[in-house]
Amino acid sequence: MKTLPVSLLLVLFTWTVCVWADRGRQKRAWIMKSFTIEEENPGPFPYILGKIELERSYSVRYVLKGQGVDLEPTGILNIDKEGYVLVYGKVDFEGFKVLKLIFEAINYSNTEVDTRLGVNIKILDINDHAPEFQQTVYQVTVNESEPQGKEVLTVLASDEDDSSTNNGTFDLTIKSFTPKTDNVEFYIQQQKGQKYGTIYFRGCLDYEKAQTYTILVEAKDKGEKIELSSTSTVIINILDGNNNLPGFSGKTGSGKVKERETGVEVLRLQVTDKDTRGSKAWKAKYTIHGDKKEQFKIETDPNTNEGILTVVKQMYYEEQTYQNLSIRVQNGIPYFSCKVKKQVPKLNNSTFQHNSTWELDKIPQNSGTSVENLYNTITVTIYVDVNDPPVFTPSVKHVHIMENIAAGTSLTTFTAKDMDGSHINTFKFVKGEDIDGWITVDAKTGLVSTNKILDRESPFGINGTYRATLYAVDDGVPPLTGTGTLFIHLNDENDNVPMLEVNTVNVCLDTEPTVAN
Repeated sequence: MKTLPVSLLLVLFTWTVCVWADRGRQKRAWIMKSFTIEEENPGPFPYILGKIELERSYSVRYVLKGQGVDLEPTGILNIDKEGYVLVYGKVDFEGFKVLKLIFEAINYSNTEVDTRLGVNIKILDINDHAPEFQQTVYQVTVNESEPQGKEVLTVLASDEDDSSTNNGTFDLTIKSFTPKTDNVEFYIQQQKGQKYGTIYFRGCLDYEKAQTYTILVEAKDKGEKIELSSTSTVIINILDGNNNLPGFSGKTGSGKVKERETGVEVLRLQVTDKDTRGSKAWKAKYTIHGDKKEQFKIETDPNTNEGILTVVKQMYYEEQTYQNLSIRVQNGIPYFSCKVKKQVPKLNNSTFQHNSTWELDKIPQNSGTSVENLYNTITVTIYVDVNDPPVFTPSVKHVHIMENIAAGTSLTTFTAKDMDGSHINTFKFVKGEDIDGWITVDAKTGLVSTNKILDRESPFGINGTYRATLYAVDDGVPPLTGTGTLFIHLNDENDNVPMLEVNTVNVCLDTEPTVAN
């Protein structure tokens, strides 16, 4: 309990002022700041806060009014007849940091105010609020090409306790982050007295090692009796960058161009890339070198990432029999590289220095021509092929059948071969010479069938043999034709009765014998 004699207060508070005079005697008024209440004091109630004493030879009655008495928070304070200030309930610092009251001493004899004092009761904060983050979960996306020391995210927290005391000040720390990888370390920086902290990283982000990091950030106050804390989760999504170079893995196609041929696919080049499939970091970009006449172009297949090499200008065998090309592959976005060479040693308290960085081997993004030597190239040779006509195998066929067979009867099947090596054409079969329309030919299979009933005695046959020709026509430029020959030998059938050369005879009657044939 604290007793405050007025005579002592006159000495302690140099801002004492006279406020009025009555009947030749001065009434004094001053403000005291000696009373304090700790918020949320559990009692028991009531308890004595302190005592106000006046040196008077006559009796006075004490009155206390203002905040805590008849103003909010009402019913908390009162004063008894002996001048003791009593506390009847709890006070919340977050609601009232100071209670402002008026103390009056009233003379019993004339009921006049003898003394009026302004009393301020300061509410002492206790640590009853943990610091709270502005968000319980933060999310941010960071490109893996960002350099170490790059600001990742700023988190903000607040504490409702008195910010001028340890109860209302707090430290921000990273309690954990997952997954643990050897290529990166996260840390947080908080300026003294600030309510926010900024998360940074050191090392190299690597999408192939971790696509997402989850960080647990703690805000812990500095309360003297008890320390309170809360946490927030920070989710860092890593955006895949181009830190893997594409490499050639194979090629398919003939590698040949027929002379005067354009718009034809010559080769497909396959590559592998460890970056995310379908991303700009994965997509291949091809360039041709050594094509002075600009006879070729190369495009990227959006689905397979293959390089499709196409001839766009006619080539002539007489001018060149082959063309050497150098093809380079890179990606749709610039390449970068980052590898940890040496980590910064930990301090004695097992934490990293905030301003320290790791030693890295790094090729920054957009580093220009210094990266070009790293791109993979492949050399291909394109040969100019002369178009040869298809060749029948065999070129001549003989078929022996009976005459008078039904129309539509299969006779034989012709086959042909394209002699242009691996760069073959397709071809179709067509009829050539068939003067009496004896046959039909299937354009795809080369099957020859009869078109009518065949007669050995036809004037279009020679000694029972009929001749027809077939063509195999390719789709080259220009189209070329091979020729096959078919001989149809008809075996005779007894399909004719004997005929008299002379079917009328004149005979003359005579007495002598007569002879006639």
